Amino acid sequence: MTQGEPIRKAVIPAAGLGTRFLPATKAMPKEMLPVVDQPAIQYVVEEAVGAGLSDVLMITGRSKRALEDHFDRSPDLETALGLKGDDTRLDAVRHASELGPIHYVRQGEPKGLGHAVLCARRHVGDEPFAVLLGDDLIDGRDQLLSTMIDVQRKTGGSVIALIEVDDSQISAYGCADITPIAGEDYVRVNSLVEKPSVEEAPSNLAIIGRYVLHPAVFDVLEETAPGRGGEIQLTDALQTLAKGEGEGTGVYGVVFRGRRYDTGDKLSYLKAVITLASERAEFGEDLKTWMKEFLG
Repeated sequence: MTQGEPIRKAVIPAAGLGTRFLPATKAMPKEMLPVVDQPAIQYVVEEAVGAGLSDVLMITGRSKRALEDHFDRSPDLETALGLKGDDTRLDAVRHASELGPIHYVRQGEPKGLGHAVLCARRHVGDEPFAVLLGDDLIDGRDQLLSTMIDVQRKTGGSVIALIEVDDSQISAYGCADITPIAGEDYVRVNSLVEKPSVEEAPSNLAIIGRYVLHPAVFDVLEETAPGRGGEIQLTDALQTLAKGEGEGTGVYGVVFRGRRYDTGDKLSYLKAVITLASERAEFGEDLKTWMKEFLG
């Protein structure tokens, strides 16, 4: 693909078992857990579509049929809502199925994020593409993904999203060693370390779940051996690209300081639900009043 052409494909890995939310996720994909009144995965798809990505591929696994059903039409439900004159809920139900074409590929075995991305190779082809992880919800008012797409088109490499975290938290993330670029609002990534100890971490910049990748990553992933946890790590492949030479090499970072909601564990999920609910026009003020009374 010629550098500068529009990026149009998004890959959303959704094959995880959701063990941190058992027993709720025993029979329901973790991506379908509601955040206020729509599933977490819908926020992610809406973000991709809002950034101009018109072709979405989900990497799924067993027991993920609910994802396909959610983004499909539901004629019986739509008819029932129409007969009741419930236009508000009818519009909400239809909205999910009108976001655009969504395709599905099964990962087969849970071999890590790098393997999940590799499963997208045939669909993506020889084009740069975005990867969005469902545990990170980015507020629609912040243009993180659009900014990353612009950086990828400008540099021709791969781009990762970074946030500053407290030193004590860095061992929960991939971590980046970076060099600022004069006059630019993005940085060059020199190296990446997956979940380093506090002593080993090269910075307090943590990788979060947004990537815009050059298709050269696929060849690297094919040759990437299992790393931490016996899984094929996307971080390891990006490390190779960061130190490589030639077309598609080079990794860059956008440091994000906007609104991010983490749904990766129970406490963070509850914080995300409360934060987003408190901003809703129809009941946000009532919720905040109740919370003040509750906390007394």
